[in-house]
Amino acid sequence: MSDQTFILWLDDASAPGNALLGGKFASLAQSTAEGLAVPPGFGVTTAAYRHFMEATDLASEAARIRERAPHMALNEIKGETAKLVEGINSAPLPEALDAQIRASYADLEKRTGVSETPVAVRSSGESEDLDGTSFAGQYDTYLWICGADAVIRHIRACWAGMFGDAVLSYRVDGETAVAAGDFGMCVGIQQMVEARAAGVMFTLNPLNGDRSKVVMEACWGLGEGVVKGDITPAQFTVDKVTLEILDRKTVEQTEMYCFDPAAGEVALVPMKGERCQTPCLNDEQVLELTRLAKQIERQRGAPQDIEWAVSEQGEVRVLQVRPETVWSRRETKSLVEEGQSPINRVLSRFAGVRVAAKAAQGEQQ
Repeated sequence: MSDQTFILWLDDASAPGNALLGGKFASLAQSTAEGLAVPPGFGVTTAAYRHFMEATDLASEAARIRERAPHMALNEIKGETAKLVEGINSAPLPEALDAQIRASYADLEKRTGVSETPVAVRSSGESEDLDGTSFAGQYDTYLWICGADAVIRHIRACWAGMFGDAVLSYRVDGETAVAAGDFGMCVGIQQMVEARAAGVMFTLNPLNGDRSKVVMEACWGLGEGVVKGDITPAQFTVDKVTLEILDRKTVEQTEMYCFDPAAGEVALVPMKGERCQTPCLNDEQVLELTRLAKQIERQRGAPQDIEWAVSEQGEVRVLQVRPETVWSRRETKSLVEEGQSPINRVLSRFAGVRVAAKAAQGEQQ
């Protein structure tokens, strides 16, 4: 596989674990190879990003920003990065790269049988979602993007996101993560699942590290409600051995994330009717997801954190698989230290998503 490979499909034989796809999309390629039901898609590789940056003379400015990042205050970042971000969003795309992206999106339309296939445009950094990751949850994902022109605009936005406030100010154990972080970005283009319900599940209990349990959080509609934390999710705890549902907490849900035709984008819309009081997953679906979680953990050989969706037709799709990083490195006998709740540490990787969302809302207002 050449370093100049600009497009790499999830089902390509060379894709599983391939560094050109970044951490997130390389993991999805592995899931595809393992026979999991992953929506089809392709990665605009890290080589494509580097080619664009070199061809547009933006690479040296990007290097300068990375060098300055550990010394910049939060209120300095936008001013320092404005020129670079503008360049990423507006500089002409090299012709060969532009043509390959458009041809690949057309191929995805053929594979799915859907004209202007709605896709998720997902950032996939080189160190993201790897064991010991630096930037999980800090990069951008854009949902329900339709048409080649819109896809290319959002690829640029993902590239520019490497130099956003959340990333450049991100700290790990008090130290900036930029110096040891990503120097390249793959952008994954993946068919959207029109989700009836979606959420996350852990192949251990994130509250106490108990590996005999599967714990999941779920909501009606797209999983953004769970990831962003602005919808209170239903929660299920299942025994891995007996497949007994040990605990369920369901809530009335009055809003959900879905594609809003009037707005032309994914939005939080009111829910009406029986679904508001009905659990988003029935017992059979909870157990199907549990069996899937056990299968993925066996394949990966360690506790996992899995994002999933259930379509309106009842089909389960795997959207993301990453190593669980809080408890899997601890001894199983470890207890929760006072003030160090592991669930807060697990959910903290989503802080960048929430910060970005609030910032975007503030800009719109």
